[in-house]
Amino acid sequence: MPVKSIIKVGEYHDSVSLMLVAQALSSSPGVSDAAVVMATEANKGILAQAGLLDEAASAANSNDLVIAISAEDEASSTAALQLAETLLKAKVSAAQSGEFHPRTIHSAAAAHPEANLAVISIAGRYAANEAWQALRAGLHVLLFSDNVSLEDEIALKKYAVDHGLLLMGPGAGTAIINGVALGFANVLPAGPVGIVSAAGTGLQEVSTLLAKQGVGITQGIGTGGRDLKEEVGGRMMLAGLRALQADPATKVLLLVSKPPAASVTEEVLDQIASGTKPAVVCFLGGNPAIVQAVPNAVPARTLQEAALITARLAGASLMETADLLKQEDQQLKAQASSLSSRLAPEQQFLRGLFSGGTLCYETQLIWQELLAEAVYSNAPLRLADKLPDSNHSQGHSAVDLGEEEFTVGRPHPMIDNDLRIRRLLQEARDPGVAVILLDVVIGYGAHPDPAAELARAVGEARQIAAQNGHKLIVVASVTGTSGDPQGLEKQTRLLEGAQVIVCGSNAAAARLAAYVVQDRSDEK
Repeated sequence: MPVKSIIKVGEYHDSVSLMLVAQALSSSPGVSDAAVVMATEANKGILAQAGLLDEAASAANSNDLVIAISAEDEASSTAALQLAETLLKAKVSAAQSGEFHPRTIHSAAAAHPEANLAVISIAGRYAANEAWQALRAGLHVLLFSDNVSLEDEIALKKYAVDHGLLLMGPGAGTAIINGVALGFANVLPAGPVGIVSAAGTGLQEVSTLLAKQGVGITQGIGTGGRDLKEEVGGRMMLAGLRALQADPATKVLLLVSKPPAASVTEEVLDQIASGTKPAVVCFLGGNPAIVQAVPNAVPARTLQEAALITARLAGASLMETADLLKQEDQQLKAQASSLSSRLAPEQQFLRGLFSGGTLCYETQLIWQELLAEAVYSNAPLRLADKLPDSNHSQGHSAVDLGEEEFTVGRPHPMIDNDLRIRRLLQEARDPGVAVILLDVVIGYGAHPDPAAELARAVGEARQIAAQNGHKLIVVASVTGTSGDPQGLEKQTRLLEGAQVIVCGSNAAAARLAAYVVQDRSDEK
């Protein structure tokens, strides 16, 4: 079908507005596909994959808006493009009308003197200035925005610590403060566990796994992913840890991060040792022996293991964690053996398509441990394993679709499934793919019914694989709780209805996927 596009030079709209316009265009008469995105290089690559990149869109720059339509005839294309312009103008008009809203942090704080926390989610180049206004007004800050300079982060956190405030972020996507969910977060019970996490989906995964064991939390403090770098010094991890050590309602501590800088690790462990409360430490990919040697500290290798250990320390009636994981592993290996027998000889590779960066990272660690071959990613464990082109997988690949390259001018994949569905169908066309692994993250801020969309896409992917004479295995985990708006049980049921194998945690799903291809390697 012919492609037509309009380039809006220098025009900006928020990513959710663009998503809604694209959805309206895709359902227009005669339209087979549509995209409304900023013309970043990554987005142009995605348009090319979808057959929506024409000469005009190819020449656009990253500050330009592209509206691209593939339709059955000229009249349908023209009508859809006119609709796009109308919808975008309507959104601008709506944003400029309505009741009064404060235009600055200062005026908002003056209008609401009882408020003590500001959530900042704007373009990164403006975010630091707003954070300074909030801190100087005496407000704690959840800095959801990324693209904030390291120098700004250091200065903001130093000021916050000196003034007894939290500066969570930049790039802090999740926090639960005094029972209030901020950013992407879940409906959780209250309980004795206090969490400090430098990983948003890591915080969601461990807190929801705790909830499945009937264990709740006091606080979930997000620090931002760079907090434990040597330059930042773990300022928020340490501030959060001290606050929870002093909190009488918190009985057990849980820390989550990628491996910190050595100097930061030492400071964090020294702080744990200085208190009396047990602290489960999940530094993904770190050395557990270093943690094991510290008083009060208990190491965990995966988010699942961290949640199970923490639940036991908080009083949950569970068998020993090592025994429970061993039992689960035996079941996963038996399941993998059965699944492997369905595949054609050329189906050898794993493809992970993630909305959660921490879950992508954890999966790479597990696959790296269990598989003989390299695991490639756009956010790799090692630079040597970086995908040359993030829009094309090779070998075993785990792709973080929430990385900034995919989210500039496009909603986060926890909100919008479009990019992941396109990539799912692309992977299904590769005759070498054996298993596709998905994370489904629900809760506040996330897509209202992600499993429904993904289940339909999995059905289409299976049809594509069948055309090549293949059966496609799809494995998933759902990060969420029964109380979440989307419903954990409903989401699981929808996926299983599409023959998706749903595991109880991301770690279990990653191990199952690896065992399927490991089993095939053993047959060679």
